[in-house]
Amino acid sequence: MSEEQKFSKERIFNFIAYFLITASILFAVFLLANNTMIVNFFNDSENKSFDYRQFLLAKHKHLKPSKDIVIIAIDDGSYEYILDKYGEWPISRDVYSKIIDRVEADNPKAIIFDLMFIKSFKTDINADNMLAKTMAKYDNVYTAINFDNQSADVRTPVVLPDRLAANLDNRSKRVDIDKDYGFSNCRAIIPQILNSKTKVGMININRSEDGIIRKVPVFAYYNGEYYPHLTLMAGLDLMNNDTVKDFVIDKQSNLIAGKNKIPLTDSGEVVLNWYGQSMRTYKNIPFHKLIKSIEGDKTIDAYDFKDKIVFVGTTASSLFDTKSVPIDKIYPGVEIHATYMNNLMDNSFIKKSSFSTNAIIILLLVLTVSFIVFKSTSAVFATTSTVLLASAYYLASYYVMSWFNLWIEVVVPLFVTLVTFAISYLAKYLLKSRDFEHQYKLATTDGLTELYNHRYFQDTLKKQLDTAMRYDQEFSLIIIDIDFFKKFNDTYGHQVGDAVLRTVAQILKKNTRATDYVCRYGGEEMSIILPQTSKEEAMVNAQRICDAVAKTPLKVNNNTEVNITISLGVSTFPEDGNAPQKLIECADKALYYAKEHGRNQVGRNE
Repeated sequence: MSEEQKFSKERIFNFIAYFLITASILFAVFLLANNTMIVNFFNDSENKSFDYRQFLLAKHKHLKPSKDIVIIAIDDGSYEYILDKYGEWPISRDVYSKIIDRVEADNPKAIIFDLMFIKSFKTDINADNMLAKTMAKYDNVYTAINFDNQSADVRTPVVLPDRLAANLDNRSKRVDIDKDYGFSNCRAIIPQILNSKTKVGMININRSEDGIIRKVPVFAYYNGEYYPHLTLMAGLDLMNNDTVKDFVIDKQSNLIAGKNKIPLTDSGEVVLNWYGQSMRTYKNIPFHKLIKSIEGDKTIDAYDFKDKIVFVGTTASSLFDTKSVPIDKIYPGVEIHATYMNNLMDNSFIKKSSFSTNAIIILLLVLTVSFIVFKSTSAVFATTSTVLLASAYYLASYYVMSWFNLWIEVVVPLFVTLVTFAISYLAKYLLKSRDFEHQYKLATTDGLTELYNHRYFQDTLKKQLDTAMRYDQEFSLIIIDIDFFKKFNDTYGHQVGDAVLRTVAQILKKNTRATDYVCRYGGEEMSIILPQTSKEEAMVNAQRICDAVAKTPLKVNNNTEVNITISLGVSTFPEDGNAPQKLIECADKALYYAKEHGRNQVGRNE
């Protein structure tokens, strides 16, 4: 085989190796993807990696929070003030009427209540009526409802006004809002507000399995209709300068709403991009200070709400509206709404990479790592390169999220990188082992007969002699010569001569033990080393081989068969010699005896 053919064969073999490694890893990933427990483990790990990246981005102030967003916060101090002043929580709703009128006096963009005015106070019905009247007076006030699956025996599902529902055309095969955000009941707010012209949106949020809020829905499905999220509704109204009622989810799973194009997850949620930790991101105005300001307390600085988006909600830990988010363990719900609004304004929602994108990334990592391992001559270099590649990929995922708001997965790709590294090294070891075996076979085997060659015979004879002397054992040697071999070559040609050699070699291998060494001694001569074998046993074996060869004719052509015979000589350690050359000479003498006395027999020493 030429060097060019060898190189081509090696390239083909390496290609097959790369293909098998890649296919096996991708198949393993496919199997893992169908195991619920493993899928949950990888999902949880991926979520944690997302949290860490978001934490770093927030720490380095990747996004700048809008100064137009202000929170009127019912914080711990305000809650204590309310209990002291009003003696109860919730407070009389006419207080919120005063808040609305005060803020509206500065001409804000919107007032959004992350508060639910669920039932009327029977002892304070006038306050409820006043709140509803005040809300209806302005067209930029928003408040909340909530959906659930409470039994109808406990709460009769309410029929909501048609004006609250949105028109949704879902053209995506992936997005399924009904699965996670389909509800059978509703915690409706007081009818004075519900049946007015006040804008009302839902505030449902589902936590991930680890309790962290990373995503917020765009719609809830109830009683055959879709109802938009409170913050989404308010944000779209502000950005489009009109009420948005018609929505489309396109085939690429983007929500098209007015001028906005928002990427959605398969459950119909948006992944939030976080700006900073709680109470450090948006301006918080304590609720009680604003009340004092309204009541004429001159020690309180005047607040300016002009062109502001004002959220009203609770931040007091005792009111239990705190959540855990990627960048903070305790994060008020109202600040989640503010973050949602800010993402709408910046168009900075996080988009998760698609399955096909993840598959391409994994494929490229598999090919790169396997190439590094196979081409590297140093284990240290291959290991270091793989670690650097994994580190570079994780760093790249951080910058991709920073620059493009794209969440590319890291846990599964890095896990596959590790597995690829291990499998590639194992494959490389096996390939090296195979190559070593191949080279060893070339060095020790006769190419024509596939018997051990003369050099191997000499080495093995010495080793057997050393072993027999050390353990006081016998071993025997048989030397074989093909009778009239020159005649086969002269009569039928060298191809038939080669066939005779191969035929005899195969018969020798079939009629010897696995522990015996069958070698080509030279020319038409062959030899067998028989460990732990006496002279008598060796003679019997030699005779059996002689008979087997004589009984096996060789077909020369379609009409001609020739008979092959051999002559054999036997020697045994220690009785025939205690050195390799002595044993060979003794076996040769017996072989010559067989030739001189008619051939086709086992000779003996006289």
